[in-house]
Formats: sequence, structure tokens, C-alpha cells
Amino acid sequence: MATDEPAVRADEVSFNYSKLKVLDSLSLQVPPGVSFGLLGPNGAGKTTLIRLLVGLIKPKSGSIRLLGQPPSRRIAHRIGYMPQLHSLYSELSIIQNVNFYARIYRVTNRAEREQWVEEAIRLVDLWERRKDQVMKLSGGMKQRVSLACAIVHHPPVLFLDEPTVGLDPELRVTFWEHFAYLTSQGTTLIISSHTMDDAAHCDLLAFMREGKIIARGSPAELQQATGKPDSTLEEAFLYSIHREAGNGS
Repeated sequence: MATDEPAVRADEVSFNYSKLKVLDSLSLQVPPGVSFGLLGPNGAGKTTLIRLLVGLIKPKSGSIRLLGQPPSRRIAHRIGYMPQLHSLYSELSIIQNVNFYARIYRVTNRAEREQWVEEAIRLVDLWERRKDQVMKLSGGMKQRVSLACAIVHHPPVLFLDEPTVGLDPELRVTFWEHFAYLTSQGTTLIISSHTMDDAAHCDLLAFMREGKIIARGSPAELQQATGKPDSTLEEAFLYSIHREAGNGS
């Protein structure tokens, strides 16, 4: 259903760890049904921003709204979150982990839960391994299980913090195929990354540096902003840094 309400909105959000300023009056709006990339180097504030958006921590100032509401337990079951470090139970099997998260996310109808668990595991192509303990899986497979756990309840908004880190190129392609399928179904994806390959797959991007958004737009728009034909996203990012510095920021 079309709507003018952003799926995710942050207004003038600031956050400090003790005396260290991590986010500085940051604002963004993410429309529904797109993949929105937060691109920046380590330390840019991407993970902190995602943790704020999902409600794990609170901003020092500013406001956040998800699906038109402030982050809270009331809407927690309507978002999915895949952190950098997986939160899987190593002794349990793949299907037991995904089923557990389905219960956490309030999929209470047993028949529906069984169907959705199977769908999530099949989406990440692990159905034949569903009875394997997580401890016996490779790092890439654990990433896939984490993704299944994050999407099992069909959330309208999904947060993915560096989801492709450490994946081989073939598996990275597979992940982006999954992400494209999810957005085609109307899911809004907020994806943090520091790789240009990930950025190129996103519908919209925000370049982050030192707790600020220094540029935003589609990959093509950000590349065109450099004024150079055939510029890369890396060149667009460097151009944005230099332009921001020229503005005295």
C-alpha cells in the first residue's frame, strides 16, 4: 500500500559514548519498500545509528520513528534485526534457532509458524541442513541462519548491520538476491556496509562520516554529482568528503 509516511525517520539525532560524540544532529528518511544503504568507514557511526533506530539505545537528543511510531516493545515484532555478530544458539539446530526467533517475534499460530520457518530456511537455501547444529556450520552458513532468524516473522522493516562481511563473492551475490526479493515483496531494508560492492546494490544510499550524513541519493545520483563521466562510488564518496570539508563542516 502506497504511503507518504517514511518507514524509518530520524530527526536531529545525536548520541555520545561518554565524552565521545558518535552521531551529530543526524537526520534521515527512508521510504517504504527500498534497500537503503548506510555507507561509511569503520567508526562512522553506522552500527550506533542502527542500534538507535531499533530501540536498543536511546539518543541524547532528537527523535526516531519506525512505521510512524517511536521505537518500543510495542512494535518490536514488526522489525527484523541482523547484528554484526550473530546471536544464535550453537547447540541448537538451524530449524530450532529459527523457530525460537519466530516465537520471540510473536508468531503464535503453530501452523503459520511452521510454514514461515520453512520459508525462511528455504530462502537462505539451508533446508537440507535444517537439523544440523549451528556449531557445525561454516561462518557463511551461520550468516545465512542469522538472516533466516531476522526475516522469519515477515517484518515490514529489516535492519542488517554489515550482513555480507566475511562472505565469499558467490555467497555475497546470493545474499543480495535474497535482499532484492525482500524489497520486491515490500520490505524496507536498512543495510550498513563499508564496501562499495554492497553500496552499488542499494536503491538509495547515505554516505556517513564522523557521525554525519555527508551525501545521500541513489548510487547513480551520487556518482553524477562528481561531474565526471563514469565515476565510481568510491570516487563519489571521496568527492562528498572533500565537498563537506570545503563547506567548513
